[in-house]
Amino acid sequence: MLSALGLLKERRFLPLFVTQFLGAFNDNLFKTSMVLFATYQVFNDPRVEQNFNALATALAILPFFLLSALSGQLADTTDKAKIIRIVKSAEIAIMLIGGAGLMAARAGFVDTGLVLMLGAVLCLGTHSTFFGPIKYAILPQHLKPEEVLGGTGLVEAATYLAILLGTVVAGWLSIEGAAITGLCVAVIGWFTGRMVPPAPREGAVLSINYNPFTASWRLISATMHIPRLFLAICAISFFWTIGAVLIIIFPPLVKNVLTADARVSSIVIALFSIGIAIGSVVINTLLRGRVSAKFAPACVIAMGGLVVAFSLLVRAWPEAPPGMLYDWIEFFRLPRAIPLVLVLMAIAVTGGMFVVPLYTFLTTTVTKDQTARTVAANNVVNSGAMVVGALAVQGASALGITPENMLFVVAGMCLISAWLAQKLHLACD
Repeated sequence: MLSALGLLKERRFLPLFVTQFLGAFNDNLFKTSMVLFATYQVFNDPRVEQNFNALATALAILPFFLLSALSGQLADTTDKAKIIRIVKSAEIAIMLIGGAGLMAARAGFVDTGLVLMLGAVLCLGTHSTFFGPIKYAILPQHLKPEEVLGGTGLVEAATYLAILLGTVVAGWLSIEGAAITGLCVAVIGWFTGRMVPPAPREGAVLSINYNPFTASWRLISATMHIPRLFLAICAISFFWTIGAVLIIIFPPLVKNVLTADARVSSIVIALFSIGIAIGSVVINTLLRGRVSAKFAPACVIAMGGLVVAFSLLVRAWPEAPPGMLYDWIEFFRLPRAIPLVLVLMAIAVTGGMFVVPLYTFLTTTVTKDQTARTVAANNVVNSGAMVVGALAVQGASALGITPENMLFVVAGMCLISAWLAQKLHLACD
């Protein structure tokens, strides 16, 4: 990764790196601000809070399921830099809508504000759907073959650091501050997006299918027949389903089980992001630039064991006095806080070590003119799995299953991911 850091000096990489960093920051800033506002100031029922988070997650994911096929086709038949400029322009409009929703809810027009905010989440999901295939597919086009793994690791690390910053900032900014910051970051992203070097189409001109259902089916059929891609996509899908469940249950868990305030909630999610960023760097160092799933099974099994440990720590947590919530200083003064945080970060580190090589499989297995569609096919399958995960959380909540018990379900899913990763390792390494 040390050598990969040299890419940050290159115009063929730096503008894309900064643009995707700002986009991930803004996306997470807005969604975290909305979730924390709804959890701590609008609702006062753990089930309603968890269901609202699940709804927001499902809306953010839905565009990936419906539009990833179209986004992959467009990215493989159009200059990717041109698409980046279009989606970054759209982000400015989205943040205007989302900011209006935050301000309306803050002013007491809660229903109108929630509708605008959820609409902005849906639009941000659409924005990410069209940007997502590009940020990975453009790397083999702008980087040398031996630089792709390092570049992918940098993009992954930066994404999670952006999530970290967006999450932390959301916990400390006022609603008004979040609305203004989101708009300003979108404008800066528009400028950096215009600096991304051209990445024209490679290969034959495609006949674009605009039907989301038939296009998605054809896209998946054209991709999943390749064994290593099939296994990589399935393993990544299980990982992001796990991630979706964790993101949904974290805010209610922090508020109602750890009895801590919104700032602690943002710090907990941010620490998870730090861990994944660290894992992205560590795995690149261990593999020394080689694309391999060698360590993936062990990493995700370790992740499952750590999730069980985290659940046990949560169950023994000393609750705050009735009617009170720990602030961040009081939270970290508790003797169990440091072990809890270390286990949480270890979960994230092993998760980052698991998923980064799998993404590299997607961009190096196929030819350059097929990379965007391959990433898009992955997004379709991932989003479908994550929607299932969000619905499962809602169903579990209706059955009275608490967040700390949902963690055991997550641990079981890690074993399935390990099995898939082992099959990928045996098939490719």
